[in-house]
Amino acid sequence: MSTQPVVWETLGREFVQDFTIFSAWHVRRRHPGDGREGRFVVLETPTWVNIIPVTEQGELVLIEQYRHGRDEVVLEIPGGMVATGEEPRQAAERECREETGYAAAQPAQLLGACYPNPAFQSNVCYSYLWRGCRRVAAPQWDRHEEIAVRLLPLEQLPELLRAGQIRHALVLVAFFWAVLSGELPL
Repeated sequence: MSTQPVVWETLGREFVQDFTIFSAWHVRRRHPGDGREGRFVVLETPTWVNIIPVTEQGELVLIEQYRHGRDEVVLEIPGGMVATGEEPRQAAERECREETGYAAAQPAQLLGACYPNPAFQSNVCYSYLWRGCRRVAAPQWDRHEEIAVRLLPLEQLPELLRAGQIRHALVLVAFFWAVLSGELPL
């Protein structure tokens, strides 16, 4: 048994189906040391972004929306997919404007990036902080979105997190980076 992780050799890829927000593949791979082979499911997904907007008055701009996977309304921050040819920061700022109508004059600050679930997903999620936001337009939701914008005083963030009112893992990661970097209080 190896004590160091190794990169498995890809023997083949078989397209399964395009699901619009991801495509499914069966990937055959072989271990380079002992030769064992396996067939794995890989979801190829676009790059994702999310963004923590903070108003000029020090309020968090949060959103609530129905999530089909959980069959419930979930409290989160704006986010979505990066379009082809779009930079992640631009996508995060666009998603914030579209979902909330809020924007700021200065560019959003990168907090960090993570792999949402590298066991079977190919993508990266970038998290941003956008200070000095104000309402600049009406939201422009996608066809299947219906979003409630919630403003919350920044000092309520620690209790909101401790109480488990935010359960979306990628949103929690964004807040983790913001707190770890000293940008937001805990």
